[in-house]
Amino acid sequence: MTILLGVNPKNAINPEDLPESPFMLFDEWFTLAGEKEPSYPNAMSLATAPKNGRPSARTVLLKGHDERGFVFYTNSESHKGQDLADNPQAEILFHWKSIERQIRISGPVNIISTEEADAYFASRPRDAQIGAWASQQSQEMQNRDSFMKAFEEIDQKYKDQDVPRPPHWNGYRLAPDHFEFWIEVEFRLHHRFAYEKDDAGWTRKMLYP
Repeated sequence: MTILLGVNPKNAINPEDLPESPFMLFDEWFTLAGEKEPSYPNAMSLATAPKNGRPSARTVLLKGHDERGFVFYTNSESHKGQDLADNPQAEILFHWKSIERQIRISGPVNIISTEEADAYFASRPRDAQIGAWASQQSQEMQNRDSFMKAFEEIDQKYKDQDVPRPPHWNGYRLAPDHFEFWIEVEFRLHHRFAYEKDDAGWTRKMLYP
């Protein structure tokens, strides 16, 4: 079933028109973005903040999703990793210009299982695996040569063998309790609707543009 694609801007969207689960709508829009977006349809802005501190945002890649949540990977010693250790809440944002759609998703974040992280790390290209060891992500780098030297040393260390996952490199799962969907309409008469999670499931509501 096609859900809210090709919406007529003059027509209203009522809460009862929306699927009961926000994951159904996400799946359809994400699939369409995969067909239409010229590059990286899985790119998403990730916003984090230390406890009582300044928020920061950056682009990361979605590497898996289901009704448990949305998974991405990073160095736990990076800026975002430190934020999440201090304040395990985040928001992700997908904006697809090609289909004129946007989705905001927020909720608590947890580190995924060792087995799941190991399996994904093993699927990465070898140079990306080595880079995860060589990069002191978010730390000051005096020059590029020092980074490439560390890369070459790790490459030699694991020559002719599998590269293990660094202990500081982890996967994170955002378990959503809020979704906000946005459909572009000319003259800024956009459609916006949200899902809020409670003990009974998901509550749907409309929002002003």
